[in-house]
Amino acid sequence: MATYPEYMVAPMREELTSAGFQQLNTPEEVEQAIQSEGTVFVVVNSVCGCAAGTARPGAVQAVEKSAKRPDKTVTVFAGMEKDAVDKARSFMLPYPPSSPAMALFKDGKLVHMIERHHIEGRPADMIAENLKAAFEEYC
Repeated sequence: MATYPEYMVAPMREELTSAGFQQLNTPEEVEQAIQSEGTVFVVVNSVCGCAAGTARPGAVQAVEKSAKRPDKTVTVFAGMEKDAVDKARSFMLPYPPSSPAMALFKDGKLVHMIERHHIEGRPADMIAENLKAAFEEYC
């Protein structure tokens, strides 16, 4: 069951999907994406201000401006597709649930995590630089 009306979150989804992120809506889609070979960058999207102000812009900037990029970029939306978000978060353990959040997986294993407390109060450029360094190391 969705927490927010779709018309409200549609522009927030589009900010990532228009940059090439695949929206995952089911636990099966999440499992298939994360457990694939190669690197997968997952953004747990959110309606909060830090998602709009720094998380989504930072994620998009990192993907667009990084010399090395993940094989797949995907997103789930907190407060919307609960089962898909729960499945994504199960792969992010031992980190507690957080939104927004970002995770990089390599061959199905979590290799880099950015939690909400790493996003709040930080500019998009700083988040992008953190992600670009992770992409450089793992992609």
